[in-house]
Amino acid sequence: MTDRIRIGEALVAGGPPGTAAEPEVAIGKMTGPMGTAFANQLADQQAGHSKVLAILNTDIMVRPPTLMVSKVTVKDNRYTNILMGTVQGAIANGVLDAVRAGHIPKEEANDYGVIVSVWLNPSVITDDNLDHKILFDIHRKATLEAIRKAMRDEPSIDWLLENQEDVVHKYYQMGLDGKI
Repeated sequence: MTDRIRIGEALVAGGPPGTAAEPEVAIGKMTGPMGTAFANQLADQQAGHSKVLAILNTDIMVRPPTLMVSKVTVKDNRYTNILMGTVQGAIANGVLDAVRAGHIPKEEANDYGVIVSVWLNPSVITDDNLDHKILFDIHRKATLEAIRKAMRDEPSIDWLLENQEDVVHKYYQMGLDGKI
């Protein structure tokens, strides 16, 4: 792989309300622009948008090194605990799943870096029946899928051009239907 940064995203839903995942990933060799982006993100901490390494458990970072960045401003301790617990572990496992599946070459795992932009539904703050197992599984699957798509450059420009008029953004369509 060249030094270029690859970009991917995925949306995985299907669980109870609040458990959907929509990660956006950037992947590249740490010797190129990805290394610069990774180091800058790690060093540029901002209140409400902490950037943390994806870990399996405290003191066990995954390879390739993976940085989690929250898409929303984090203001609630419960949200923080779920994001930096259940979801953090799910992302770490999703990255390892991507290596196991061959999307990221195992022999190059120390050469790559991954940045995952994470969205967690704010409803988790008030959901006293939140199923952490389902939340974990969905975020793990979404991370794997986003990495797979990034490494395969999916969707291709040919597919996008062929299907542009047939694909309608979900929330735009809901607005047309008067549902939002």
